[in-house]
Amino acid sequence: MEKPEKLIVDGKRLDGRAPDELRPLKIEVGILERANGSAYVELGANKVLAAVYGPREMHPRHHQQPDTAVLRCRYNMAPFSVEERKRPGPDRRSVEISKVTREALEQVVFLKLYPRSVIDVFIEVLQADAGTRTAGITAAAVALADAGVPMRDIVSSIAVGKVDGTIVLDLTNDEDQWGTTDMPIAMVPRKKLITLLQMDGHFTGEEFKQALDLAFKGCEQIYDAQRQALREKYAIKRGNKK
Repeated sequence: MEKPEKLIVDGKRLDGRAPDELRPLKIEVGILERANGSAYVELGANKVLAAVYGPREMHPRHHQQPDTAVLRCRYNMAPFSVEERKRPGPDRRSVEISKVTREALEQVVFLKLYPRSVIDVFIEVLQADAGTRTAGITAAAVALADAGVPMRDIVSSIAVGKVDGTIVLDLTNDEDQWGTTDMPIAMVPRKKLITLLQMDGHFTGEEFKQALDLAFKGCEQIYDAQRQALREKYAIKRGNKK
């Protein structure tokens, strides 16, 4: 892939967005009947499915924690999710993303309510276009809420970065590849509690503050969409009962 001459032209990105604009976002809740909770997220060309199983008794029993549940997260990219077919199975990247996803979600889940139990979160990337880890966290948080797992609040996630010297929200694949900085972040927007922050590249102090403000605004939009998707599902359920 050749590097574009410019990624921002006359204040617009190559896909027509302003620097502070999200890609189109779609969230659906409860699409898997056999999971305790599930969610599907489309963010731009990303298509991500999350499923939650549990809380349930942990087996084998020697893995149980006597005073808390164990949250297990598995992030996986389908072989057909990228242009050049990916080798099936876990790799170093998927193991790392599984770990940071668990850490981002653990801070809001009331694990102490379910001693000796396990809550499994599976994230499957069906189609990838930059930002899959943040889309996965967003989907997983909705799936946990759909499963009825008690949480302090919902976690929302997005990436910010620097492209052609401009701070931008929600990077595309070209921007991720050719930009100078990429910062995935997850947070609880209402409390401004950051549960994940990673950075590839460099910001000045002022750029970091600007990027953080932009991330908060993006996560607030995602948070509203997460809550709306959950409201719509349960409004339909109440309607069916009538």
